[in-house]
Amino acid sequence: MAAVHQLKGVGSASAALLEKLHIFNTDDLLFHLPRDYEDRSTIIAMNQLQVGRSYLLEGIVKSTDFPPGKRKSMAVALQDEFGSITLRFYHVYQALTERAKVGNRLRVFGEVRVGARGLEMYHPEIQLITAHTPLPDTQLTAIYPCTEGLTQPKLRSYIDQALEQYSHELDELLPQRYCNGYALKQALHYIHHPPVDANMLQLAQAVHPAQQRLIFEELVAHQLSLLTRRAYIQHIQAPAFAPSKKFSRQLLKSLPFEMTGAQKRVSQEIAHDLSQNKPMLRLVQGDVGAGKTLVAGVAACHALEENWQVALMAPTEILAEQHYLNFKKWFEPLGLNVVWLAGKQKAKQRAEAETQIKTGDAQLVVGTHALFQEHVEFRKLGLVIIDEQHRFGVDQRLALRNKGQDNTTPHQLVMTATPIPRTLAMSAYGDLDTSVIDELPPGRTPIQTVTIPLDRREEVLARIATNCSEGKQAYWVCTLVEQSETLDAQAAEATFQDIQTRFPELKIGLVHGKMKADDKQNVMQQFKDNQLQLLIATTVIEVGVDVPNASIMVIENAERLGLSQLHQLRGRVGRGAQASFCALLYKHPLSQNGQERLRILRESNDGFVIAEKDLEIRGPGELLGTKQTGDLGFRVAKLERDQHLLDQAHQVAGKILAEHPDQVEALLQRWLPQAPRYAYV
Repeated sequence: MAAVHQLKGVGSASAALLEKLHIFNTDDLLFHLPRDYEDRSTIIAMNQLQVGRSYLLEGIVKSTDFPPGKRKSMAVALQDEFGSITLRFYHVYQALTERAKVGNRLRVFGEVRVGARGLEMYHPEIQLITAHTPLPDTQLTAIYPCTEGLTQPKLRSYIDQALEQYSHELDELLPQRYCNGYALKQALHYIHHPPVDANMLQLAQAVHPAQQRLIFEELVAHQLSLLTRRAYIQHIQAPAFAPSKKFSRQLLKSLPFEMTGAQKRVSQEIAHDLSQNKPMLRLVQGDVGAGKTLVAGVAACHALEENWQVALMAPTEILAEQHYLNFKKWFEPLGLNVVWLAGKQKAKQRAEAETQIKTGDAQLVVGTHALFQEHVEFRKLGLVIIDEQHRFGVDQRLALRNKGQDNTTPHQLVMTATPIPRTLAMSAYGDLDTSVIDELPPGRTPIQTVTIPLDRREEVLARIATNCSEGKQAYWVCTLVEQSETLDAQAAEATFQDIQTRFPELKIGLVHGKMKADDKQNVMQQFKDNQLQLLIATTVIEVGVDVPNASIMVIENAERLGLSQLHQLRGRVGRGAQASFCALLYKHPLSQNGQERLRILRESNDGFVIAEKDLEIRGPGELLGTKQTGDLGFRVAKLERDQHLLDQAHQVAGKILAEHPDQVEALLQRWLPQAPRYAYV
């Protein structure tokens, strides 16, 4: 492996352009794979051209001129014995004018279009034909993901140099028996230079054995990353808790309902994990309203009964507050102190909370990411509960390991109300054991979902006002194209003012992310106590808000949200015994994706079905909130396409960790050079 500037033709400018593509060395070039291929093996006669298709042509330059027009351009007439075509260039440079002199023979490749002079090619790749020019390629020509300023021919030449000079240095890190007999070097040469008779459909769908060889190795590397992370955490001791006899019994006895069978099953799985002296790493998934909070409460009982502290962390203040109020209601009657810690607290309150956490007077601590901060010290932290894990960085939860006592790490329970497709769970949370609460509490009513165009907004408003005056409660959710708390707040405030002016008789509340925590909580409490009939809100109410009497949900501009988020919002209703409705207001014209999303939501209330569809439509990066960093950092694999390889990749990763531990670091370095490293045992 060598730095790119050691290649012929790579100066500082080219190196900077390659860096934009995350290419720093020759290995990066070798694994920068084509996005498409073109057949440039046959020169086509100019009387056989069809508009919209790309061809390799060869002919003599008959004329060159600079036609008048708004944009300066150069037009080159190229002719063979069967016909002619105009080559048009809007960026003219000296080397181009040298090649395009009258009488020169050129070989060009590009897409045929209709222009001012008939058939034209815009900015084709051109080659001056001399006595030494080789015949056309006998392979397909690769088209690479590129960046402005870096041409395809230049990028191809750099990749070809890397293939010739450095591909032999690549180690075969996976035993051949796992790779269908395809060697890595062989696969790379095939992918960069497939023969003309290669199966173009297979290559387009990335199912050719050569492509699958690379995809499989990358999936194995990702699974190894997760397994080493798990081994790293589990290598450290954790406190072992006997199953709670007193607190859990008292808590469950105080509730007006019984746990569902699924809640009991998952609680038993957690109790078993907590009884071990290695850290629990468990993800609990449950659809909207499945009762994850109670499962977390029962889990807390095991640690609290043995005088260890429990921390619960949620991504937003409104959700953290909801948990805080629930836990206060459940645990203070048991004589336990529940403390609140958040970034927006006043300095005095915060200092008091931190002191109680440090001395151990706070047995249960609920808060936002403020719990992560270095100066927050726990006396004896035994269990960490993280709600809506996908809102936090994948490695952030590891920071809580340092909050445990010396040489121990707290148990970790991760919860999500966003059902995660199995393929995504294996890739993003493969270091965790998974439990699913697949049963809703009795008495829940199915939600009827309708889609309504935005031009019928007035009609929907009038219907909501009528329903509210009859004693029902409703949510009206405002969304914006820009994900901005400030703009969302402005949109919600404008809607609030508008509806209040039109329906002065209605008692209306407003909640958005820019409000003070106390003000938000106050409005939510009024809504919960049925003192408000209509709540105007932004998507801050997406998770955790529980108002059983609310039975109507209107989501404005629903086409702007992803399926899982829409399902979360819809889950704020249907929590009581009365029939519930969700109206999705959308703006014409709807994209095909938009139509598909709203159709799925209309037809299904099953969060796991919806999550699978969301993965297909949006991809894993967007689903997990990591879109800006790519789909979980994959370079060649795509989860929605390659999920059939995941189980095998997981098994092979386990075998490599056990049988070839010396290969682990090299595999991680090849595929995840930027990822954090964990010591493995």
